[in-house]
Amino acid sequence: MSEPTDLDLLQCIARGDQQALHAFYRRFHGVVYQFSLRTLRNGADAADVLNEVMLEVWRRAGTFEGHSQVRTWLLSITRNKSVDLLRRKRPSEPLDEQALEEDPGAVCGLSAGLELDQQGEQVRYCLDKLKDSHRQVVHLAFFEELAYPQIAEIMAIPGGTVKTRMMHAKQQLLQCLRRRLEGRPA
Repeated sequence: MSEPTDLDLLQCIARGDQQALHAFYRRFHGVVYQFSLRTLRNGADAADVLNEVMLEVWRRAGTFEGHSQVRTWLLSITRNKSVDLLRRKRPSEPLDEQALEEDPGAVCGLSAGLELDQQGEQVRYCLDKLKDSHRQVVHLAFFEELAYPQIAEIMAIPGGTVKTRMMHAKQQLLQCLRRRLEGRPA
């Protein structure tokens, strides 16, 4: 018997099938958690968002209209829940509204493995230095392997804005990595 598609699971969830929700959770919990973690930078908060998202899937599965992929729809919910949590937790800190609602505009040997690990640490450090909106675009493009139109839909921004954010994020990552490799503060 073949594995059910994402849409099959969602349709079963819409009919109240808890087993389908469990299968959906197993399929997508890592994606939702990692995306939320990139936004919130806090594991406990990302876990809370994961729970909220899956509850929302349970409630709204029947509203999915199929205009996008299930994964895109799910990540849109995740982004919205993450931003909502940021707003609730940091009411006194101004949220970067402009960035959120921007207008158009094979390892050989131990030493090689250690070197890659150190490089990975450098990249993670520089990713953490990006603005939330830039970090989200990078995560969706490189870690979730989504195309720009899907990212635009998830983030509710124009496609041109996705390209602009990606360009700025790449420039900032490159500058940060150069400074780190030269031993200068990033």
